[in-house]
Amino acid sequence: MFSRRKGFTILELLIVIAVIGILVGIAMPRFKGLQDEGNIAKAKGELRMLQTAVISYQMHNNNTLPAALTQVQSTTPQIAPTVLPTDPFGGAAYGYVVAGDYFVIYSAGPGTTAGTATVTSAGVASDTQKCIYVTNGSPVDTNP
Repeated sequence: MFSRRKGFTILELLIVIAVIGILVGIAMPRFKGLQDEGNIAKAKGELRMLQTAVISYQMHNNNTLPAALTQVQSTTPQIAPTVLPTDPFGGAAYGYVVAGDYFVIYSAGPGTTAGTATVTSAGVASDTQKCIYVTNGSPVDTNP
């Protein structure tokens, strides 16, 4: 009779490892996309919270916008977070720009280069590199 040894041959093990490698290769880009979507949602939520805090600061300080987000934190602790959130894309602080009566708060966004946003004294906000931003002015998409 034929007796078969228990265990796997080298060829069988190599085939299993190759199949697992292919499946991992397919799954990794998809996981990265989901991670970016999660970070975009997180940034949008935090930007809306900071926008509310800046508007509240403005209302309680004779229609004066804060020069920096840290002023919002120290003056309106009931609305602003005790620790300012950091941008999930890069870990730095969110950008904040003021021009006259208008402001823009922005995240660098998921691009390979950090995006920025600007606002004019006429209240027109624009972005570069598709960053994520909120403003009390009129948003304009400069990258259709």
